[in-house]
Amino acid sequence: MANVAVVGSQWGDEGKGKLVDWLSERADVVVRFQGGHNAGHTLVIDGNVYKLSLLPSGVVRGGKMSIIGNGVVIDPWALKKEISTLRAQGVVIDKESLKIAENATIILPLHGELDALREDATAAVKIGTTRRGIGPAYEDKIARRAIRVSDLGNEALLKDKIATLLMHHNALRKGLGADPIDGDKLLTELLEIAPEVLEFSDIVWRRLDEARKARKLVLFEGAQGAMLDNDHGTYPFVTSSNTLAGQAAVGSGVGPGAVNYVLGITKAYTTRVGEGPFPTELLDEVGQGLGERGREFGVVTGRKRRCGWFDAVMVRQAVKTGGISGIALTKLDVLDGMDELKVCVGYRLGDQTLDYYPSNMIDQAKVEPIYETLEGWKDSTFGARSWDDLPATAVKYIRRVEELIEAPIALVSTSPEREDTILVRDPFSD
Repeated sequence: MANVAVVGSQWGDEGKGKLVDWLSERADVVVRFQGGHNAGHTLVIDGNVYKLSLLPSGVVRGGKMSIIGNGVVIDPWALKKEISTLRAQGVVIDKESLKIAENATIILPLHGELDALREDATAAVKIGTTRRGIGPAYEDKIARRAIRVSDLGNEALLKDKIATLLMHHNALRKGLGADPIDGDKLLTELLEIAPEVLEFSDIVWRRLDEARKARKLVLFEGAQGAMLDNDHGTYPFVTSSNTLAGQAAVGSGVGPGAVNYVLGITKAYTTRVGEGPFPTELLDEVGQGLGERGREFGVVTGRKRRCGWFDAVMVRQAVKTGGISGIALTKLDVLDGMDELKVCVGYRLGDQTLDYYPSNMIDQAKVEPIYETLEGWKDSTFGARSWDDLPATAVKYIRRVEELIEAPIALVSTSPEREDTILVRDPFSD
């Protein structure tokens, strides 16, 4: 049996939550390994809707250990609110079911404020952040001035670290025309919220080592998608962490050999939230129709997602850079009823033809998609649970996608309901 990492292969919002929930029924441990509460998953279980931002999707399943790894940045106030909301829905969350890495970085209110200040002050290139402090928190982590979960239990240490932190942040705020942060007030706020986090604090790498020795199945849950990766995405219009499967090991405290299978979640068309290039974006009624049928609004921000045709070049690149073993194709039903479908199979850049997505932001904005047109289907795929339930042209579309991205289709999702899933290859058995 294999440990599985679930990652997005596009710009996020591919439907990872449902697939992680579907897979978590067989896993013993579910680990979030990067990102923060800028990520959003919607789970529909027996008609009940659960909206998660920071907690691993496995937390709604009884008998599982859910872990927030050291690669995640944690807003303690957002964590408290999310736990309270889920508990009100009947989900049991305690120190046995939820573990938070003691070396994870804390997001402070000043991080969200800085996020907004810088976004508003930038006239030329707006990144389109969620303004939740994710980027500034990662910056402090890399600069070695971050406050971590383990610091919350020591008031003297916390006071010293706040003083060091504010030497940097108050200088930034002055340059942006904002008032300085009151260190004593911040210390009081952190001491008040500390018990809400420390209740779940643990030595996560040790728990995962114990799980390995006990031959337990681990599911590593990523946030966002490959094209938002800080190194391999559409930089600078990316998130502030690495979203590829390689981060699953580093962001959890295990060796790379712990990840045996990488499942890339891939929408049957393409969406993007926020700013940045989008070669196959549709600004017409077709794109609007995809957005309406697919209910394309962000779980966290409520922002409308931009929609476009499937980009096989971009997904193939994500397969290569992310070591994706197989694909879970989601939202196939959104394409129902369309006469024809287009798939991007290459790019034009001036007089060049490219079979990859360039890294230079000028070239990224200039590339034009080269399309292959495929036949659509009239019959519904909604709720299909086997190949026999799919129209022949839908199967043909899936097979062509499989060829173009050079990765096998392991799963097909045909509705938000977890059981409406066609299993082609079992990731846990590879």
